[in-house]
Amino acid sequence: MVKLPELFDLKSRVAIVTGGAGLLGTQFCITLAEAGARVVVADINAEAAQAVADQLVKGGAEALAVSADVTDPQSVAQMVFATQDAYSRLDILVNSAALDPKFDPQHAKQHTNSFEDYPLEIWNQALEVNLTGVFLCSQAAVKPMLEQGSGVVINICSTYGLAGPDQRIYQREGQSPAYKPVAYSVTKAGVLGLTKYLATYYAGKNIRVNALTPGGVFNDHEDEFVKVYSARTVLGRMAEKDEMNGALLFLASDASTYMTGANLVVDGGWTAW
Repeated sequence: MVKLPELFDLKSRVAIVTGGAGLLGTQFCITLAEAGARVVVADINAEAAQAVADQLVKGGAEALAVSADVTDPQSVAQMVFATQDAYSRLDILVNSAALDPKFDPQHAKQHTNSFEDYPLEIWNQALEVNLTGVFLCSQAAVKPMLEQGSGVVINICSTYGLAGPDQRIYQREGQSPAYKPVAYSVTKAGVLGLTKYLATYYAGKNIRVNALTPGGVFNDHEDEFVKVYSARTVLGRMAEKDEMNGALLFLASDASTYMTGANLVVDGGWTAW
């Protein structure tokens, strides 16, 4: 019987995290590195990816930064090639790259499009990154996993892939209407469907595919938003950025060997009401 700490040990394993320089992506990279994995930080922002990789190396981990556009098949193939070239294998893929116009200061002006006027260009862009990107990265990553006889794919979903957004929490008296956009909900629902498809498609191949669904993560949101969002959760608050790390490690490690096609929801009880 394997001892509990050994179940979470990722030594000798190699992980790619797309969107690895993002708010949660950075946390996922740190978590995997601390568990012993060699981490490939993949992000469309090469400079930001390098900064995260440098941080991991400074902490004693093995890490590689790769510039990757998840909507470009050649870029994705190069990401996987660079990983194999550096480490000769690929054990874990975390599909974290996504377009998510959050309601934090960085995205303050991206929520004015009602459904009736939602631009097709933005819809198509979200489909390309959030859904096609997961498809392309998974397609490329499973090839070395099949060759070595094992692998884990973790797709980052959202509570809005499970339930429609409560648009009331985004409205402010005296201000223009704001909306969580339709493309985000639809693409994240698609990610969950793709997760189940891949899990069943690779039945018997020792490749596990699961989803991780975070709730809202605090990132310097304004007080009013924090108040109304928190009131919708059972725990009465937003998540801290490191509160998905335990769930991510669980799915990536041998602690979850009897899980595939599942969706691990870490949302403070948002979807429990």
